[in-house]
Amino acid sequence: MSKTSNNNSIFKVIAASSVGTLIEWYDFYIFGSLAFIISGKFFPQDNPTAAFLSTLATFAAGFVVRPFGALVFGRLGDLIGRKYTFMLTLLLMGGATFLIGCVPSYDTIGYWAPFLVLVLRLLQGLALGGEYGGAATYVAEHAPANRRGYYTSWIQTTATAGLFISLMVILITKSTLSADAFDAWGWRVPFWVSVIMVFVSYIIRQKMHESPLFAKAKAEGKIVKNPLKESFGNKYNLKFVLLALFGAVMGQGVIWYTGQFYAMNFIQKVCNVNSIQTDSLVAIALLMATPFFVVFGGLSDKIGRKSIMLAGMLLAVLTYRPIYKNIFEITDIAAKTELADKRTVTNRLENKEDKTIIHYQFLSYYEDGTIATKDSVVTINTVNKAETVKTGYSIQLDSGNKWKLIWLVFIQVIYVTMVYGPIAAFLVEMFPVNIRYTSMSLPYHVGNGIFGGLLPMVATYLVTKAQTSGSPDWYLNGLWYPIIIAGISFVIGLVYLSRKNRQVHD
Repeated sequence: MSKTSNNNSIFKVIAASSVGTLIEWYDFYIFGSLAFIISGKFFPQDNPTAAFLSTLATFAAGFVVRPFGALVFGRLGDLIGRKYTFMLTLLLMGGATFLIGCVPSYDTIGYWAPFLVLVLRLLQGLALGGEYGGAATYVAEHAPANRRGYYTSWIQTTATAGLFISLMVILITKSTLSADAFDAWGWRVPFWVSVIMVFVSYIIRQKMHESPLFAKAKAEGKIVKNPLKESFGNKYNLKFVLLALFGAVMGQGVIWYTGQFYAMNFIQKVCNVNSIQTDSLVAIALLMATPFFVVFGGLSDKIGRKSIMLAGMLLAVLTYRPIYKNIFEITDIAAKTELADKRTVTNRLENKEDKTIIHYQFLSYYEDGTIATKDSVVTINTVNKAETVKTGYSIQLDSGNKWKLIWLVFIQVIYVTMVYGPIAAFLVEMFPVNIRYTSMSLPYHVGNGIFGGLLPMVATYLVTKAQTSGSPDWYLNGLWYPIIIAGISFVIGLVYLSRKNRQVHD
């Protein structure tokens, strides 16, 4: 077979695997992308900060169960095959995502709302726990060994691409609908859209063939009867599972979620940049940086996986605080000069049964082009004249400052591409075919699901606590979590990962 024919064949495999994986990431991250608005729909609003933290905790729950999904579906993948296992995970993920978009709000069914969302979120986590290992293994087992980093890095782009598409669908939905319509029901549309994408992906995956290496191992009777026991009961293999987790994937996980999810939450929640501008600037940064997954994946074939991944970790540890300090200073209106003569106030009166609702909007303009919007909603009960006030605050940056933030997010995503681009090939090469799906899935999903998935909630909690206590530079406190975890992983990887570690050649 010619080289061109081989290339066409492997890219068909990559395309078929990537479409489904991308959609599963889209389904998984649409919840995180809408975390701010979901907190107001499924949780009681007497304490908005607690509601937002509860939403992040529900988001994190999907990550916590990912290792269990890795065990369940990894075992199936090593027993019955890669293809049918990740077709099952695709359907499970798509169904759970669609149903999240159908759950009634807290105002309608009370505490059943957060409970149902939590259950569906756990199903999503189980499905994703089985998806990634299957897709990465499937592509790796079709790729030539000397190009494995390059070809598997295409799978690595799907997580970022899924997040990018989720942001784009949200932006399109927001732009198409009025603000009231989006708040009332439009936020559900991105969840519903996933059903169409899952159906298309399922049709594509039906036509895929089983991995040639797995088919060969099965034909030769080399499939183990108990992949879990062989993977984790065998001390020799367990050593590599633990080394992969603590020396690489743990650090990669926190860097992934800091550079993409925490950056988005920080800009919107801590810096108060409005949601549309936040989504757009993060989407632009993701689009610019995504090709570097393939760049660093291909480079790892030439100079090794370890050096690139550890360099990404070290850069993140050293520069996170300066980057986020810069982001905060760019968006801090307390340090900007307000144009007092341009300040405007508008109001709108609304009568609802026995209530009078007054909507106030205060617009402040600043010398650098930033616009701050403060919304106040005053509700007056005409029976006893009781009054409640709700306020909201957001800013819109001028073009120059917006591009500064894009650049600062882009740098973080470059770190993500360095640690994440080579990781699939790194994990695949540590484990033999007959236990590969199980052995590589667990450290990957513990590192990303536990250490990485808890990051938004833990970091937001640390920031909130520091702000309440009046700590200086309170907004940087959330970074201690990824800095410490990535630092530990860097040291372990530097000391214990070497060319002498087991490398499987198929």
